[in-house]
Amino acid sequence: MRPEERIAALGFSEADTATLSEHFLDAESRGKLGHGLSRIDWLETLPGLRPDATPQRLSAEPGYERWDGNGALGYLTLAAVVDAQLAAPPADARVVVASNCFPTGMLGWYVRRLADGGLIAALTATSPARLAHPDGGEPLAGTNPLAIAIPSSDGAPLVTDVSMGAVTYGDVLRGAARPDELVPFGGEQAHKGFALALGLELLVSALAGEAFGAVLVVGRPEADPVPALRARAGGLRLPGDA
Repeated sequence: MRPEERIAALGFSEADTATLSEHFLDAESRGKLGHGLSRIDWLETLPGLRPDATPQRLSAEPGYERWDGNGALGYLTLAAVVDAQLAAPPADARVVVASNCFPTGMLGWYVRRLADGGLIAALTATSPARLAHPDGGEPLAGTNPLAIAIPSSDGAPLVTDVSMGAVTYGDVLRGAARPDELVPFGGEQAHKGFALALGLELLVSALAGEAFGAVLVVGRPEADPVPALRARAGGLRLPGDA
């Protein structure tokens, strides 16, 4: 069965099936297999799946929006958020807070879409507690990735997408990493990865509430720094390059 058929079989609409398929296939093409087609296996076993749920925009001001996933997958909530920003970009900058937003997948997918639309973007999202303090104890923070995208006049935005874990939970799910390898990144400097994970955890929680959430900052660029950076890099691969 094709990926689209498996997703549709779960009860998702044609539009939502297309969105999820595009997300998973893009992850596959970028080598992020833990966020790729293996996630369909996960969705097929996810308790409480509500394919008919629709995200809601609860408030919209020039510099702030608040959304509620309303039972929809985080993938679809953030896709709706991105569509809304592209349809009505901020005059300068805007903070968007999404509550009840999980799972969100590969955050680079969303910020790349915004950068392709000419906007700068920074996005983070929380997940179940999976990272323990480097000194031990119970998990205190999610892997809480951070993705940043900067548009470029050369048509190739710079896109960073970094999880705070040494491996991703998706890699654990698909058997490419052991559960005990899911620790803050950094090796002997793991306290830095843990500090970032905890800081992002509390930032999102303070703005979105106790449930899993996401925070997006989106704005119009005042400059075009990426082409000059590429020239200085002299052909080196930069984050987000194919």
